[in-house]
Amino acid sequence: MKKLRCIIVDDEPVARKLLHEFVEQVPFLDWQGSFESAMKADLFLSHTTTDLIFLDIEMPKISGLQFLQKLDIDSLVILTTAFPRYALEGYELDIIDYLLKPFAFSRFLKAVHKAKDYFQLKHGATTSLSPSYLFIKSEKRIEKLELNDILYAESVGNYVRIYTERKTILAYLTMKSLESQLPVEQFIKIHQSYLVNGSKIEAIEGNEIKLGGKSLPMSRNYRDALMKLVHQRLLKR
Repeated sequence: MKKLRCIIVDDEPVARKLLHEFVEQVPFLDWQGSFESAMKADLFLSHTTTDLIFLDIEMPKISGLQFLQKLDIDSLVILTTAFPRYALEGYELDIIDYLLKPFAFSRFLKAVHKAKDYFQLKHGATTSLSPSYLFIKSEKRIEKLELNDILYAESVGNYVRIYTERKTILAYLTMKSLESQLPVEQFIKIHQSYLVNGSKIEAIEGNEIKLGGKSLPMSRNYRDALMKLVHQRLLKR
């Protein structure tokens, strides 16, 4: 599916920074900008479209709910606030979810997956249309790479080293660019420097992932997303 373009609207710098960090950890989100007021966000939206808005409620001059009431665009909205009393009013305005500060990355991930599922349903997106291969520029040639052959990818500065069961390719692209071309249901980031094919994981031991005879480090920041994928496929007694 296409990445969900998103913006952050919050008058607190710390909250904007945290949300931005969370967004950067989700491959299907594409951050467009952060705004300290509803007025600045409104100016941005007057000439640019976005798919998803993370919106604070209690802000100076124009509150998040006032902004939402006058919003005349077809964007999904997730409210982010420290005050639970606005939940009912928020849902009456057709928000996707209501995140009560402070919230963990796992709760954030649940909200954005809900937004993604709704967006796919609304726009008729289907993962069956996802390509099964990529063309990768490497050295002086362009190689066709089957997605199911990929074990993992490693960020190396402005390049990405892609490991398969048969060979290693040094690709002339960034990790973020590679992420945007891979199906999020199959490929998941386990570390700032590593992206793995979930179907190739052999074992998880502590903070390490075993696959292809290698051990890769798993960052705490990405553990929640990986464990969500694992639990979805975990056989229950």
